[in-house]
Amino acid sequence: MIGATFKTNPISLHELLVDCQKGNLQLPDFQRSWVWDEDRIKSLIASVSRAFPVGALMSLQTGGGVNFKPRPVEGAPDAAKSVEPSVLLLDGQQRMTSLYQVTLRNQVVQTITPKNKRVKRWFYIDIRKALDEVANREEAIIGVPEDKIIRTDFGREIVLDLSTRELEFAHLMFPLAMMFSWNDWQVDFINYSNKNGSFGELWPIITEFHDQVVRNFSGYQVPVITLDSTTSKEAVCTVFEKVNTGGKPLDAFELVTAMYAAEGFELRKDWYGGEGLKGRHQRLAETLAPAGRNTGILANVANTDFLHVISLFHTRDRRVGADAEGKQGKELPQVTGNRQALLNLPLSAYKAYADRAEQGFKRAAKFLHELNFYKVDDLPYQSQIVPLAAILADSEVALEHMAVKEKLRQWFWNGVFGELYGSAVDTRIAKDFIEVPFWLRGGAEPATVSETIFRSDRLKTMRMRLSAAYKGMHVLLMGEGALDFRSGQKFSDTVFFSENVDIHHIFPRQWCEERKIKPQIYDSIINKTPLSYRTNRIIGGDAPSIYLAGLEKGKADSLAIAADVLDRHLRSHLIDPVLLRGDRFAEFMQERQLALLALIERAMGKKAYMGNIADEGENLEADDNEAEAVLTIAAE
Repeated sequence: MIGATFKTNPISLHELLVDCQKGNLQLPDFQRSWVWDEDRIKSLIASVSRAFPVGALMSLQTGGGVNFKPRPVEGAPDAAKSVEPSVLLLDGQQRMTSLYQVTLRNQVVQTITPKNKRVKRWFYIDIRKALDEVANREEAIIGVPEDKIIRTDFGREIVLDLSTRELEFAHLMFPLAMMFSWNDWQVDFINYSNKNGSFGELWPIITEFHDQVVRNFSGYQVPVITLDSTTSKEAVCTVFEKVNTGGKPLDAFELVTAMYAAEGFELRKDWYGGEGLKGRHQRLAETLAPAGRNTGILANVANTDFLHVISLFHTRDRRVGADAEGKQGKELPQVTGNRQALLNLPLSAYKAYADRAEQGFKRAAKFLHELNFYKVDDLPYQSQIVPLAAILADSEVALEHMAVKEKLRQWFWNGVFGELYGSAVDTRIAKDFIEVPFWLRGGAEPATVSETIFRSDRLKTMRMRLSAAYKGMHVLLMGEGALDFRSGQKFSDTVFFSENVDIHHIFPRQWCEERKIKPQIYDSIINKTPLSYRTNRIIGGDAPSIYLAGLEKGKADSLAIAADVLDRHLRSHLIDPVLLRGDRFAEFMQERQLALLALIERAMGKKAYMGNIADEGENLEADDNEAEAVLTIAAE
């Protein structure tokens, strides 16, 4: 019988990172490039800082029959390329590369923001927040631009300046690039604090930070499964496939289900149904389902989304109770629906708020239908339904009063066009649950409304169907009363599905390519609008002047359309008929960008930014090898 060809050992994180630096630990060349975004890096750092497990690594000893071409982890020195590695990392590349680049490499890290922008970041730990037992540790990890200065108001106001070591000390911001050089940092801090007389006040804080955070990094042990050099290539490939395409991880709903079962409550049955009874999941999915379809706009509401809403109410109750008892500051529980809160959700809270949460989601479906959202795929953010449902569960009359409903619409569109619900949304959901109902009752504007600005140049870069702003623009046009070019029908839910309405080019792709217009220009949302499948087929690849003439003339299966009627249809899409009929592409793009911008401004209830200060980062919706779109209006 052949024995096991692997062993499992805990290895020091610092040792592993040094091996990455030296080239002793490398990647097989078939591994994908490092692509982790800023939020995932922060989450990883936060876990290590609390000595939480971040998963095992899997490696392969070199020198055997498997001869993969190696390459160093991204960011390793050039000298590492000439080193013959002793170990290849099969699983754990993203984690090890992130930790290496942030803590040991001592160079700025290239990463991706939640808005899909490629940026450069230095990472810090806010020492005071890290020592706050109530604060979310991820919020203590901050990323700052390459110059180490965080600015707002389009660069005019400095929020945080960490551009010198003295400023880092003054703000008690610890650079993660110094994590394994603690002694050097400590000496510099002692000199700094002695000079300004703050040593006695700050040294206990620094000591506590070392003991509670830094020591977790220096003592962190990573479990490493090492396949020995006799492992066959087939076995290595199989293992690699398994660890990269493994099954769905255990989620909070399954864990809560197990806990409630101990109290005799069948959570899975309540959610999914059984014994001929519909569960909440099916009841929500069927809410406002269009004729001939089994599911509606709530089809993708997850069981954890439902628990999230209940947790918001439960944690708010706890906070109100603590406030009534006279507790203040850190003694007040947080209002939250994060994973830990879900795992702590008592059965009594579920029973108290499950029906209310279900009604909140159903009201959310009604609200979304009124905005012309009919298809799940058109929702800008699935995550934004959670606060929407919680807000509407909290305010039963919100949909009955026009002024209140208008505020709710404004909040929704600020979330969409501010692109605020893309990732790391637990904190925003909780803030909106607290602030929006207060605003609906006459209080101050929520941060989602007051702090959001839309940039006029963003319209030029909306090209991907997955973009929240792209989807929002599509639906906003339908909500403004856009009429199908051919039929003149408004896009009700019946028309939407029966006519297969989707977003299509106004100046057809073929026409644009024949004139050497680049995709990043003609694929912009500015050159797109909702149309029925049949109308889009009639348009084909012809110039607008030709397809409009064809619509006016009609065919055997399509009635002729009077020119003035067709112009009215075009104007309902914020299209200038004169420019479209004249095939004047550049002028059309300029005018329609302004018209779409005005529509967004009305939805958000504020003016867009028209200045010339570029947004930070490189837009990843564009082809990296293509130039910026230049035919639309310049920021002014």
